[in-house]
Amino acid sequence: MKTAIVIGGTGLVGNALVLQLLNSTHFGQVLVFGRRSLELVHEKLQEHIINFDKPQLWKHLVKGDVFFSCLGTTLRQAGSKDAQYRVDYQYQFSMASVAAENKVPAYILVSSVGADSNSRLFYTRMKGQLDEGVSRLPFIQTAIIRPGALYGSRKKFRPGETASVGLLKLLNAVGILRKYRPITGKQVANAMIQIALGEKRGVTIYENDQLFELAVK
Repeated sequence: MKTAIVIGGTGLVGNALVLQLLNSTHFGQVLVFGRRSLELVHEKLQEHIINFDKPQLWKHLVKGDVFFSCLGTTLRQAGSKDAQYRVDYQYQFSMASVAAENKVPAYILVSSVGADSNSRLFYTRMKGQLDEGVSRLPFIQTAIIRPGALYGSRKKFRPGETASVGLLKLLNAVGILRKYRPITGKQVANAMIQIALGEKRGVTIYENDQLFELAVK
C-alpha cells in the first residue's frame, strides 16, 4: 500500500482528503505536516507539527509515494498579501521542492480556477506562479487541480464564501458561469485520490468540470 504525505490537512479539502485516505485500502500510512494538530487518532496517521520556515528540522521526514498539497489561507486570515504569499506560495513550493529532492514520485496540488501567472489579480497570479513553479520540479507525476468555488463544513464560518457559492449556484442553474460551479471539499479530495491511483505520468492540469467526473459518486 502507498504512503501519502499531506500538507493543509486542517482545511476544507485537506481534512476531507485525510479522512478519505485513512479509510482507503490503497494507502497504508498517512503523514500529515502542519502547524497545528488535526486532533485525530488513527493507526494509519502520523502527524508532524512543524515550522515551515525551518526545513532543516523536518525535510528528512518528507518521504512517501504521493504528496498532496492542500495548504492555503485567505487574505483576511493572513492579514496581508505578503503573509498570504508566504503560506500559499513559499511554504507550498518549499515542501514540493523537498519532496522532489527526496524522490517522492507523485505530487498533487490544489490550485484554483483561473490560475494564471500573468493575471492582474493577486490571488490568481500567485496560484499561477505556483503552478508553473511545481511543474518544473522532477516528479514522475504532477497533477494540478483547479477547483471552482469550494463549499462544505468548515470549522470557521466564511460569510463571503457562503454568499458567493449561493450566487454561483443560482447562475449555474440558468447556464451561466458553469466553469466556476461550486464543488465540495469531499469531491475535490476524492478526485485527487483517483488521480493519484491513476499514476499518469508528466504534468496534467485538471479543471473544475473534470473533477466532477473524477470524483466517485
